[in-house]
Amino acid sequence: MKKLVSGFSKLSKSDKIRWIAENFASEPVEAERVLTSFWHSDADLQRVIDGFSENTISNFPFPYGIAPNFIINEKHYAVPMVIEESSVVAAASSAAKYWMSRGGFHAEVISTVKLGQVHFLWKGDFQKLQSVFEDLKQHLIEDSADITCNMEKRGGGVLSIELLNFTNIERNYYQLRVSFETCDSMGANFINSVLEQFAGTLAVFVATHPIFDETERELDIIMSILSNYTPDCLVRAWVECPIENLSDEADAAYFAEKFRKAVRIAQIDPYRATTHNKGILNGIDSVVLATGNDFRAVEACAHTYASRDGQYRSLSNCTIENGIFKFWLDIPLALGTVGGLTKLHPLAKLSLEILDNPNAAELMQIVAVTGLAQNFAALRSLVTTGIQKGHMKMHLTNVLNHLGANALETQDAAYFFSDKAVSFTAVREFLEISRVKVEVLNGKVK
Repeated sequence: MKKLVSGFSKLSKSDKIRWIAENFASEPVEAERVLTSFWHSDADLQRVIDGFSENTISNFPFPYGIAPNFIINEKHYAVPMVIEESSVVAAASSAAKYWMSRGGFHAEVISTVKLGQVHFLWKGDFQKLQSVFEDLKQHLIEDSADITCNMEKRGGGVLSIELLNFTNIERNYYQLRVSFETCDSMGANFINSVLEQFAGTLAVFVATHPIFDETERELDIIMSILSNYTPDCLVRAWVECPIENLSDEADAAYFAEKFRKAVRIAQIDPYRATTHNKGILNGIDSVVLATGNDFRAVEACAHTYASRDGQYRSLSNCTIENGIFKFWLDIPLALGTVGGLTKLHPLAKLSLEILDNPNAAELMQIVAVTGLAQNFAALRSLVTTGIQKGHMKMHLTNVLNHLGANALETQDAAYFFSDKAVSFTAVREFLEISRVKVEVLNGKVK
């Protein structure tokens, strides 16, 4: 039976580690050693990292890689990517190189509107509330002016306010749906602060306006919160070229049609679409993480957008028209380049510098392009050599590490598998044979 603890958050980091190790680790001393070994050597930086979350006891490193040679709207980028999965960075880099000589990637931001909601219950006459809604909107804007003034100076703020009636599906349930422009910030704190002010103003307005009688003055605010579904914060990324320019393929026309068909399958089959979109998000999430943005919000939004017509579908599309191959991606991306971790996390700050300090709209384009590149590389492999050949080559190092290979064994294995299929079983057998040969050479086996 594991011990319960009271006041865990008030313990020092060392005491937290000791409690975890003593109560939950099979080897407490080793557990303490592992956890403390990942503390940053710079104590001041470690304090900053500890402040990102709660009850922190260690750091969890992820690989930080670079995918070079991206040309996006005729500008060159080296794209930082944070991801633990083999072959993702290599695939994105391969796609970037592939399209360098074919016009590069193109991207445009279609819109940058973000949303928030005030959810409330009310038993009054909807027609009355609707009739004074313009007056209510004026109160909402005036009462939140101290919150919105700085954002408005930067060109953002509240764009629109809607009153929505959901009483046909949930008794007494209404909603204020608010559109925002947050410029270069992701804007979550700004949006939530405005919405909470709106909720207070709404309650007072209904309680005091003379149009409502005594039975209508009570209004119950359920919650005030931004929505991570932002279908109007949309970016498009694409590549296109004449079919004959797909000259790296043995039969360019056949490759183009097979590629188009693979995308079509992901449009009609949710089982394939899920894996297809996961590949897109491999690229997107890795840049979102590297730049200190919220990959969970991006993922949730992407999956909802993929289901916007009632069925889960591919986020990317492909057409072949008049001899032109076009592959594109539309995706909502609520990102920021100021605020949050973008300046607090040293690597997030450096990532933005590597990307030439983009504004939020430019970052949206870079992220979308990386997702499209990843998707192109994966589909290209799938419809030609198959995904495992390249993936397992990249995975070889992980397998060797798992099997405890030393430096010489790793070098020999890389050479041996340079022209062979990689699998866990094959690598294990290679190491077993190699180790027997070494023992024979050393006279340990006769």
